Amino acid sequence: MRILIIEDENPAAKRLLSLLKIHFPSAEFEGNLDSVRSALSWLSEHSEPDLIFCDIQLADGLSFEIFQKNPVSSPVIFTTAFDQYAIKAFQVNAVDYLLKPIDPEELARAVDKYRKNQLPSQLDGRLLEQLLKPQSIRFKSRFLVSFGDKIQSVPLDEVAFFFSEERVTFLQTWAGKKYVIDQTLEQTESQLDPTRFFRLNRKYLASLEAIEAVFTYSNSRLKIKLQGCEDPNILVSREKVSEFKAWLDQ
Repeated sequence: MRILIIEDENPAAKRLLSLLKIHFPSAEFEGNLDSVRSALSWLSEHSEPDLIFCDIQLADGLSFEIFQKNPVSSPVIFTTAFDQYAIKAFQVNAVDYLLKPIDPEELARAVDKYRKNQLPSQLDGRLLEQLLKPQSIRFKSRFLVSFGDKIQSVPLDEVAFFFSEERVTFLQTWAGKKYVIDQTLEQTESQLDPTRFFRLNRKYLASLEAIEAVFTYSNSRLKIKLQGCEDPNILVSREKVSEFKAWLDQ
């Protein structure tokens, strides 16, 4: 059995490979390919693998482009750190998907689907083309907050970042005011424009303008200084470093 891995983050690729070896100890693993260009080149020069694991956001674009330009009959399982891409992958109706960091139990579920032939072996080219087109999505522009017995609406332009503390979600304004919002950080992330806000880690969701400084840190991680935030240990995990840099460079 041959398994192709398309992933532009080396730590994530190594983790995926180690997990896959548990399920496929005798498999031959191909790759690691880190871009749309290298994947297209590989597919043109090799016979199709039995299974493909593919990150959605690669160094030079979205991996949907690979299968649009070079249709394959191999089953594909997408991996992604972004919920909106996971939803798109699911809409293709020909794949499974895993959210990063990959949960071993979720991977086992996907492998089980593959072994039971529940992963269709052909991607829908028309749907892939639709996924590549810009879509008009309505994101939140205001948040309802509470303090004491009062509630008010805070415009998103006044929000520097969101954070979670003891299972409570807060927003902090540029003026340094903190308000409780009645939803999780995950729900908040799904309501925001991903070009403006980035989920740094489990605790922080920050606007681009709130990123005051970025420092290299141990184990290929990054340390972030947020404007108006006193937390000295805001770290971006290794798995998200490439995505964070691409977000900064958009």
